[in-house]
This record gives sequence, structure tokens and C-alpha cells, in this order.
Amino acid sequence: MAVSSDTKLSIYNAALRALGSRELATLSENREPRRVLDGIWGSADGIVKYALSRGEWNFGIRTVQIDYTPSIEPGFGFSRAFDKPDDFARLAGLSADEYMRRPLTNTEYVDEATYWFADIDVLYVRYVSSGDDYGMNSAAWPESFQTYLAFRLAWLGCERITNSTAKKDRLERDMMVALKETRSVDAMAEGVKFLPRGGWSRSRGSN
Repeated sequence: MAVSSDTKLSIYNAALRALGSRELATLSENREPRRVLDGIWGSADGIVKYALSRGEWNFGIRTVQIDYTPSIEPGFGFSRAFDKPDDFARLAGLSADEYMRRPLTNTEYVDEATYWFADIDVLYVRYVSSGDDYGMNSAAWPESFQTYLAFRLAWLGCERITNSTAKKDRLERDMMVALKETRSVDAMAEGVKFLPRGGWSRSRGSN
């Protein structure tokens, strides 16, 4: 699935309401506000992918196994290179095991451009995906996430749609409140997380 036209229209109209502008009847209505919002929305790598990068959203999380890339031979440091997935939006965790019980610390890997580097042959990656069945599946978006998208659209389009900067500061505050709220709503949808045990406690349990 991908972003439905009904969801997109709903988000556009929420943005227009925030701007005090008349709502759209359809996504093809011949009005300048619609063209402005279309330009901001852009492609799948536009505003939605940016929003996906702003949190570890449960509705967009996937876990994959990645083998190292033999054609990349680092000249120094970590010995293995791993290609980032094409649908990568935000990292939630890297691990040496498939159950994510052995998370890699920032001393065990490095993130550079489109690669991760580490000293293992297989990497398990938990991340927010921009794939159609994950982060771009608007049927799975909570209402709070849609509200955040609407406020961001309104904030970005404020000057062109209203010919005024007066509302932009208020919209920025509303946008950040919406982001905080949707992060909170999303966090309540997942199970309890425990911090990984330190080296001392692991050694006590290994006897």
C-alpha cells in the first residue's frame, strides 16, 4: 500500500484549516493553495520521508538481515561494509544477532553516507522504512502523525498561501507540539524496553 488519496486530501485540508484558507473538494481542484501543497508534498522522498526520519515510528519499523558487501574493501578501520537499504529512513538499532539481543554500540560500527562499517559478516538492522508496506502505508498512520504532517505542510506553505509571515511562528510551535504528541502516542503502542545489561552483569550471569 501507499499514501491514499483520501488521507492526502484530509492532510491537505487540515493544513489549509490551520492557515485559515478554504478547504479543497478534490486533489485536482484548480487552486493555487493546492499547487503549493503539491510542491511541498513532492515525491515519496519528500515531506513524508522527512517526517518518518523524525521518530522511531512503530507503524514503519522493519528488521532485515544484511550481508556485507564484498566489493567494498575498507582501507583501514572496520573490515566490513554494509549497504543501507533503499527504503531506509531512520535507524532504530543494529545488532550482531537476529533477535536484536546484542545491540552494537557506537564503538562497534560507524555510519558513513550510504554504508555502515563493522567487523562482523552479517548485520541485523531495525529501522524505520519508507516502503509502501511500512512507513508509506497511510492506513497505518495514527491520527497524531497525520496532524504533524498537516502542521508541517501549513508551516512550509504559510508565506506563499497567506502572503504573510505572521502565522508562521505560531504554526512552528503547533508543529513541534504535534511532533511531541505523536512520538508519545507511538511510544505507548510498543512494549516495555529494557536497557542492555552492562559488561559486569553479563559476566555474573555467564557462569
